[in-house]
Amino acid sequence: MAKESNSASEQTTSKDEAFLHNCLYFTTNRLSRAITRMADEAFATTGLTPAYGYLIRLVIGTPGITQKELSEKLYITPSTLTRFIDKLAGKQLVERKVQGKTVLVYPTDKGKEMEPSLRKASKQLKAKYEALLGKELAEQLTHDLEKSSEQLEK
Repeated sequence: MAKESNSASEQTTSKDEAFLHNCLYFTTNRLSRAITRMADEAFATTGLTPAYGYLIRLVIGTPGITQKELSEKLYITPSTLTRFIDKLAGKQLVERKVQGKTVLVYPTDKGKEMEPSLRKASKQLKAKYEALLGKELAEQLTHDLEKSSEQLEK
């Protein structure tokens, strides 16, 4: 009899919680936490968080990029980007140069030296989630999330 009671209780609980698994907010946050853990592990060897690593890669790829462009490409607020650049400048990985009213960001030699390890961390992250999801699903999920983000930001 106790077994039936547990089963009924489990059914009620799973029915009461079903809304969580059909909620874009909940499921994307769950996905975000999972991929963030994986990214943090992949980038641990660089001594930087993934966000800092991707920022440096953008700066290396486009020396003299404006803070405004970086903010737009990384989908972060200008104030958050300023804090990121302050931290990376403190580590002597990037430097700012003011040109009129525009602030340009350049990689330092020390920052450029990090490029191979940052690329390796990015590749490790991608390899790990592709191994878990399969390459096709990983590519489709990335594509779908990109399109969905664009539509939701309108």
